Amino acid sequence: MRSMVLTRLLLFVLVVAAFSAASFAQIGISVTIGPPELPVYQQPPCPADGYIWTPGYWAWSGDGYYWVPGTWVQAPEPGLLWTPPYWGWGGDRFIFHEGYWGPHVGFYGGIVYGFGYFGRGYEGGRWDNGRFFYNRSVTNVNITNIHNVYNTTVINNTVVNRVSYNGGRGGIDVRPTREEEAFEHERHVAPVTAQTRHVEIARANPDLRASANHGQPPIAATRRPGPVHAREIPRPEHPAAPNTGNAKLDQKYQHEQDKVFAKQEQERQKLQQRQEQDHQHLAQQHADQARMQQMEERHQQQTQQMEDKHTRQQQQLQNKMEGPGRNSPPPQR
Repeated sequence: MRSMVLTRLLLFVLVVAAFSAASFAQIGISVTIGPPELPVYQQPPCPADGYIWTPGYWAWSGDGYYWVPGTWVQAPEPGLLWTPPYWGWGGDRFIFHEGYWGPHVGFYGGIVYGFGYFGRGYEGGRWDNGRFFYNRSVTNVNITNIHNVYNTTVINNTVVNRVSYNGGRGGIDVRPTREEEAFEHERHVAPVTAQTRHVEIARANPDLRASANHGQPPIAATRRPGPVHAREIPRPEHPAAPNTGNAKLDQKYQHEQDKVFAKQEQERQKLQQRQEQDHQHLAQQHADQARMQQMEERHQQQTQQMEDKHTRQQQQLQNKMEGPGRNSPPPQR
């Protein structure tokens, strides 16, 4: 009992010390269960200059793992690169190491996240005189919109796998180099507001929990920068066909149901188009994080209002189908 208390106290001291250090803390929570394998997914195109890819990863919510989708993030300042978070074996449990921004990409457990993050460093792009240049060989870039690109073939000698943690049984057996250890002492910058909000929304989404998706999240990467939104969740299945016991009445309700469903889908698409246009407009203006965050919050409110409206419409139709006239013949016209 005493040893357990001392162990917890030591862990608490280490965490406090890490957060009080000059550089951004990397020590996070620890659990006894390893994270699932990394899912396979495609990288969405880069939205505009200055955005850097932040790969998806498994995070812990207190009662299980959930997936934080990969997304494009605007660097907090020129010259900074993203070091992804990772899970590492600490001897008797898995410890989460937070991601951070810094002048160099540090150690991230040798995890092969892909898209330039092949276990060591970052091959997806580089800074040059205050501008970020993208390596088209490993990064999805539309050269019509982004011209600061180059092509460098990356020879990845690492055996590609989907293991998502370092050390322990079945984990990746990679240790930091002296250079990566030196990077640990550089100036580190915490994740920006858009990233922390992204994590919060992912944590609240039940579909992103490993217990629900069995290691295959429905949204592995966001189509655009910023937090994953409800509209990016796959469309709900078409409601079941009416079954009142009256064939003519069922046909009438089926027709009404199809009309409601088609109209709702049109509204979803129109809202998505408007929101995409908003993103493109701010990206072209190189808007700061505050404006991007305001837009994200406005979009989230718009999406929620639309989904609430659709839920009410579907409930009203369902109540109509289950109403008093359920077994009566259809009304005469």
